[in-house]
Amino acid sequence: MSISERFPPVKGALQESVNLGEKSFFGVGGAAEILFTPLDMEDLVFSLRNFPPNTPLTILGAMSNVLIRSGGIRGIVIMLGESFSKIFVDDNILEVGTAANCSKLSTTALNHEIGGFEFLIGIPGTIGGAIKMNAGCYGSEISDLLIECEGVDFSGQIRWFRATDIDFNYRTSRIPDDLIITRAWFRGTPSINYSVSKKINEITGKRKESQPLHRRSCGSAFKNPKDQKAWELIKAAGCSGLKVGGAMISEKHCNFIINEDNATAENIEDLGELVIQKVLENSGVRLEWEIVRLGHKSNKE
Repeated sequence: MSISERFPPVKGALQESVNLGEKSFFGVGGAAEILFTPLDMEDLVFSLRNFPPNTPLTILGAMSNVLIRSGGIRGIVIMLGESFSKIFVDDNILEVGTAANCSKLSTTALNHEIGGFEFLIGIPGTIGGAIKMNAGCYGSEISDLLIECEGVDFSGQIRWFRATDIDFNYRTSRIPDDLIITRAWFRGTPSINYSVSKKINEITGKRKESQPLHRRSCGSAFKNPKDQKAWELIKAAGCSGLKVGGAMISEKHCNFIINEDNATAENIEDLGELVIQKVLENSGVRLEWEIVRLGHKSNKE
């Protein structure tokens, strides 16, 4: 049965067996059984309401903090396209399509001399993913700026959430897993007493100095435990430079797992689990993954 016979007609793109690994920051992983890129909001809502019942659905953004296992992802993977990446500015309020990169939002705010978004220059993912995981760095989190967001659940129902109604915590939110965030509204600071560009340059400089930016990596592999730094625990456990296959703990920043030499997804995940075990043995602290691991470990699972 062809893809056109299995699924409703869409305005966007439905593709079979699309390699996700080559799109991910790690550069590893299997394929999406079906990849759907909706043309616009109407196309997304229509498709969700008409996909066959019980079809597994997965939403992906830039895959900057996602490890796709080698067996790939079954069902339909949804990735929002260009029409979901627009940004509109009205005074100090920014309306943002959630497929936009965090760095694009940061530079848009810079161009309009709006403060508060500088830290986003250091986050490589999309706005949707950043909201879902409450991304942050250098003492700021995206939830600090969020007013409200719009989304579509897997049944095709459009829903709205005010930031005050979302339970945000460190690298987590209570946004439902079956919600595709499509737009968000943020409030910045229009009257600032510092140079936005200077602050962005300072953050960029810190990242270049402390992180392996030119290596295949998904950023921080583990969440910081309360009142502790994951990288310090990892270093104290003797894991800096530790390798499994082609995956390695960065010696520049040991909370980064890098694809050093043609690593597999299994190499990366096994290395992470080994680090968790070594840190637990050394300090009694069990680290939690910050990287989201998706899919099946092999095509046989």
